[in-house]
Amino acid sequence: MQQYINNNGKIISADDAVVKANNRSFRYGDALFETIRITYHHPQFLGEHLNRLFKGMNVLKMEINPMFTEAFFRQAIMELAQKNSVSSDGRVRLTVYRNEGGFYAPDTNSVSYLIETTPIEEKGYELNSKGYTIDLFNDFKKQQNALSSIKSANSLVYVLAGIAKHRLQVDECIILNDQNHIIETISSNIFAVKNGVLYTPPVSEGCVDGVMRKKIIEIATENKMAVYEIAVMQNVLLGADELFLTNSFNGIRWVVAYKQKRYFNNTSKKLIEKLNQLTSLPLPIN
Repeated sequence: MQQYINNNGKIISADDAVVKANNRSFRYGDALFETIRITYHHPQFLGEHLNRLFKGMNVLKMEINPMFTEAFFRQAIMELAQKNSVSSDGRVRLTVYRNEGGFYAPDTNSVSYLIETTPIEEKGYELNSKGYTIDLFNDFKKQQNALSSIKSANSLVYVLAGIAKHRLQVDECIILNDQNHIIETISSNIFAVKNGVLYTPPVSEGCVDGVMRKKIIEIATENKMAVYEIAVMQNVLLGADELFLTNSFNGIRWVVAYKQKRYFNNTSKKLIEKLNQLTSLPLPIN
């Protein structure tokens, strides 16, 4: 099926070349991206995604175009989704990159954007029927600084962890910070559950400031589940009753095994039910 992309406001074939040799995203990873889930014809939590995007742009000294409003991106995403036959649910990648010019020091801080949409069969968030297996990625650690929480195109730690995942024959690898604390996995934030209480690393530990992470904390708190944002070490995972992972595309993925430890998924089931109740509600169109 022919697919299309939105390249800086122009809808073109996804097969057309859009990256020049001097593109700064290609040369230096000088870009940010957001992965957004469309459910029931709506880009979910778009405002939160854009807030994180703009925060990252400020960190990277990129200019924020005044036309970059939630209404602007919502319309652009939905027009492209319709063009790509996204009937109900889909995946969106929104990339913002600094315009070409200069070497390490850029000639400009103005940006361009690229939107991709892909249809998916699932309707709403579905909990994985088979629990994930996870293990540690020890080869490289993630530093704790202002760059750690943003979704940068410079993703080599995650790429190398993805290679290790195949070597270790697990579904996900755990990323550590430079203090050997557990902070996240390749594509998700991580939660441990003990006696009905949720534990997750704070953003200050170096994890991505996940949109779904925030939503799950909100949902848990609203349903009188205690949530503690604390430094997480291996003994926390080994002592937990449950582990689950969160990201904006999948919602929640429960973990069945970490090393020799086995887990339940009762809390994951409750939270994903609440998440689907939240995302099935009609959203205001700005």
